Amino acid sequence: MPMSMADLETSLREAFPDAEIAIDDLAGDGDHYRARIVSAAFAGLARVKQHQLVYSALKGKVGGELHALALETSAPT
Repeated sequence: MPMSMADLETSLREAFPDAEIAIDDLAGDGDHYRARIVSAAFAGLARVKQHQLVYSALKGKVGGELHALALETSAPT
């Protein structure tokens, strides 16, 4: 069963409570999302490390419940 947009957002908000988060369903199938996350947690980190933090927050659901996730991460300016 695919991960719902609401579940995805809840997981991200739990991990990054200060963040500005925008999620788009790219294919309309509840299985392909884009998440834009702006969080102080990303300050000073390389993009790869930022994405690793997001994958860690999703606790292994990427590739299973969550088939595809395009990420745009940054720290506040």
